[in-house]
Amino acid sequence: MDLLGAPHHDGSPLYTPGPSPVLGDVVPVRVRVPSVPGLAGADADVVLRRWSDGEPAVSHARLESSDDTGAWFVADLACEHPLTHYRFLVAGQGRYRWLNASGVRGRDVADAADFKISTAPPPPDWVTDQIVYQVFPDRFARSGAVRTPPGWATPAAWDDEVDHREGFSSRQWYGGDLDGIAQHLDVLQRLSATTLYMTPIFEGRSVHRYDAVSFDRIDPVLGGDEALARLLGVAHARGIRVLGDLTLNHTGSGHEWFRRAQADATSTEARYYTFWDHPDSYATWLSAKTLPKLDHASPALRQRLYEGTASVVARWLDLGLDGWRVDVANMTGRLGPVDLAHDVARTVRATMAVGHPDAWLLAEHGHDAAGDGDLTGDGWHGTMDYMGFTRPMWAWLNGGGPDGPGLPHGLDFLGLRVPVPRLPGPAVVATMREARAGAPWHAWTASTLHLDSHDTPRMRTVTGGGTSGRADRDGHGRALHLVGLAAQMTMPGVPTVFAGDELGLTGVSGEHARTPYPWDAPDRVDAETLEAYQAWSAARRDTVALRRGSLRFAHVGDDSLTYLREHPDQRVLVHLSRAAHPPVRLSLAGLGLRAAEEAVTGVRTPDGPSVRGDGESLLLEGSGPGAGVWVLG
Repeated sequence: MDLLGAPHHDGSPLYTPGPSPVLGDVVPVRVRVPSVPGLAGADADVVLRRWSDGEPAVSHARLESSDDTGAWFVADLACEHPLTHYRFLVAGQGRYRWLNASGVRGRDVADAADFKISTAPPPPDWVTDQIVYQVFPDRFARSGAVRTPPGWATPAAWDDEVDHREGFSSRQWYGGDLDGIAQHLDVLQRLSATTLYMTPIFEGRSVHRYDAVSFDRIDPVLGGDEALARLLGVAHARGIRVLGDLTLNHTGSGHEWFRRAQADATSTEARYYTFWDHPDSYATWLSAKTLPKLDHASPALRQRLYEGTASVVARWLDLGLDGWRVDVANMTGRLGPVDLAHDVARTVRATMAVGHPDAWLLAEHGHDAAGDGDLTGDGWHGTMDYMGFTRPMWAWLNGGGPDGPGLPHGLDFLGLRVPVPRLPGPAVVATMREARAGAPWHAWTASTLHLDSHDTPRMRTVTGGGTSGRADRDGHGRALHLVGLAAQMTMPGVPTVFAGDELGLTGVSGEHARTPYPWDAPDRVDAETLEAYQAWSAARRDTVALRRGSLRFAHVGDDSLTYLREHPDQRVLVHLSRAAHPPVRLSLAGLGLRAAEEAVTGVRTPDGPSVRGDGESLLLEGSGPGAGVWVLG
């Protein structure tokens, strides 16, 4: 499916230039209409359709410039509302096409996939340039300090296998700590990572610490408040930001607030929770009695946790954190008929804006964050983009189990209780576009791109690389994993590497994937994977179009995805393939090139495709699995 001839618009600087708008601004929005055989782009009639007080308003775009390859049109978009919805009709010479955030349709379309632009203050500008490295503190590094195992823990030796039996792995304590992380920040810098994201570090009753017993102190077995201060000092001195992890949806049943709530039904803390029958029947997270759910209708809870400068949210930012990742943000404030989720998000953001307007607010949302309206611009800056990136990548790069590519490996498809499917490229791209059509562009550039995380199987296992938990060197599994890496480092959003992915570690579940980092076990390191991570992350760091450019698909096949990242200062072509496929032919004129030699190779996987020209086209060889990036002249 050749898409170079399709008109295009998105929220990137090439198409929506200028600063982020405020209410009442008029914003120029640009559309690229390529020329195709028999139809010059300049001959198109481009109409802007926007919502104005509940009624569509239309105006004609004006021709800005044109050449043999196509034309640029520009229209004036009035931002009359906090969230402005708009799309384009591209007509002329018998053609009728609607262009919205999900693509081009030769028919009338519903409004849900309209482009959106927000007049809320945008996410911090620095976020777009980040590569994040995610650490599970208990499993990354020991500092050497003597730590007494907590009473709930079952101590493990560092090279012990993770025992991921239900109910056991949360107690399997390896003894990693914050000083250990501080001592190994070279790992981040070798991967060009400039943000460290740690899962919770507040004191809890498990190694995952999502069951906090206090939000006022760092877990002593991690080194306490002093260790966090040391880590922040070392990280900031190296130019590394640190993102904390906070659960606003629930506490642990051992939390000091909940203990007071159970002890006294008339206490202020009792109204922090929802009791069906005090003291032992209460709302929980997914029926887990150890995780009582917070009630955000309580003004006292809000003030204590996230509203105002004396709140938990503000206090730890004051002490040096650079932002928050909010656990299960999609469920926070939601219970049956009650839905305060948007109010919680807006209030957290307002608190951060007072003293820390440059802090990042990232929401965990395992499903369709845009569909719930959670990314409209005035709440969470972005989300962990499982729906628009992780799920499509898994479905496209599913490598199957030990019996062969594409055959079942027994992995659950991220909560669906069915095996991971293997889908063709057009279906995968349609999901990506549809998932991202519901929110403004800035929300996606401030969202994180995950091949996996501490809550999922490892990508290397998804691609068919193995299930042991150790580094895997299987050629096919590695090759598909590195195609996923190339996608992660070349698509809009913030690439986030879960510690150990760069070594080729495997894992069959989130618990199993929480593998101790193999510092003294070189046999558990896949050197080829590590080299690829270093090369692709450096390309991301050094290529402005990969960080800040638009996303325009040029060609989509069952086994290949080809797209352009375009920025006012640079254009880049990316080609991903999961298997051998027919060569992809791209018009030089459609790419804006005079000769194939103007495509300069940036970085490729070891078996990545090569490029040649035939006078009128750029030909991408049909090898695979592999990936490559070319800077276009």
